[in-house]
Amino acid sequence: MSGRAGSATDRAGRRSLGRRFGWLWGAYAVSTAGTWLAFDAFALIAVLALDAGPTQVSLLAAVGPAVGAAVSVPLGPWVEIRRKRPVMMTADLVRCVVLLSVPVAFALGRLGFGQLLLVSVAVAAADITFNAAAGAFLKDLLPRQDLLVANGRFEATTWTASMVGPPLGGAAIGLLGPVTTVVADAVSYLVSAFGIRAIGDAEKHAPRPGPAVTRAGDLLKGWRHILADPVLRPLFFNSLLVNSLIMAASPPLLILMVDDLHFAPWQYALAFAVPCTGGLLGSRLAPRLVARHGRHRVLLTTGVLRACWSIGLAFTGPGAPGLAWVTVVEFGLITCCGVFNPVLATHRLDRTPTGRVTRTLSAWSATGKATTAAVTALWGVLAAWTSPRTAIAVAGALLLVTPLLLPRRDHATGAGREPAPVAVESDGG
Repeated sequence: MSGRAGSATDRAGRRSLGRRFGWLWGAYAVSTAGTWLAFDAFALIAVLALDAGPTQVSLLAAVGPAVGAAVSVPLGPWVEIRRKRPVMMTADLVRCVVLLSVPVAFALGRLGFGQLLLVSVAVAAADITFNAAAGAFLKDLLPRQDLLVANGRFEATTWTASMVGPPLGGAAIGLLGPVTTVVADAVSYLVSAFGIRAIGDAEKHAPRPGPAVTRAGDLLKGWRHILADPVLRPLFFNSLLVNSLIMAASPPLLILMVDDLHFAPWQYALAFAVPCTGGLLGSRLAPRLVARHGRHRVLLTTGVLRACWSIGLAFTGPGAPGLAWVTVVEFGLITCCGVFNPVLATHRLDRTPTGRVTRTLSAWSATGKATTAAVTALWGVLAAWTSPRTAIAVAGALLLVTPLLLPRRDHATGAGREPAPVAVESDGG
């Protein structure tokens, strides 16, 4: 790749993508900050306010997202035939209202575990619906050549929030009580809704009218598109396995570090906050790497590399060396994910016809949430039967196999070139 092309990529990464994208990015930043500020808030409320045990906490972590994913599936075809900005605002307002029900019930002394479970389901369904609509909205808002830069900025925002939010949230709960961060998260969605409203009517392509009743076949079109595409299909299965195995190892790692190796909670949090700087680095490198090497090579290389780190967590030891070891391993993993994720998001939009983006993203996200919930629950059983270290090692070993699912062939139109957009398919009939 010539220096001139690399310089052009740098300029693209720094330049403004317009006022409307600025409002969208700002809304995303606010809601993401609220989400990470309230990280594990429901689990903490269940333990601190409701005296919930490990079984109930695991149920809350697994069942809420899984049922929310199932609830979101019928919404995909419905969202596809509607303007995306009102859908995004509605999803934000739904999340705001249901989250505010938690501190209200807590203040009245009527908060129960069942309410936390229902709120978790509603928030998960709204998350998937919002993200699917936002992906279609982004594709409509920006020209194709700006999508990678935009997705890189979203990725950088996510890692910044994940680095800063949990420690601040933990401090806020300690000072102001267990529902404090839930209130902040609810307010963040309200602010996000106002930000999306400020974008104005930016949708170029009006959705085609569809049937009033969703047919069974409409629910499957997202999965059909993914499974029929020779690039998206392997990336889909690879992402399902990688993400679920990484997340499944997190609870055993917490037990290993805090219970078995006697790390303080702040040390555990530090070991995951500091490596998030790797996500910022990776998201900034992604456009330059794609410009130099092409999307296929970047996806293949970082997809292989991100599978190689987690096995190292099984060798975590006590004291400062163990803390440093976890920090280094997580930094390597997160840096690779920081490159891979925005490139995958851009590639997925490019290879999905405009009239099918929402259903495809809904299908992808719903399957991912359900798979992660199931695998996380299974790994909890594995850790109980064996040991946390063994469960981490098994997850790491399986991750080493996941690169076999990555696409081997470059389906671009030529060596080093970006893939051509997929033609818009008809959804009629």
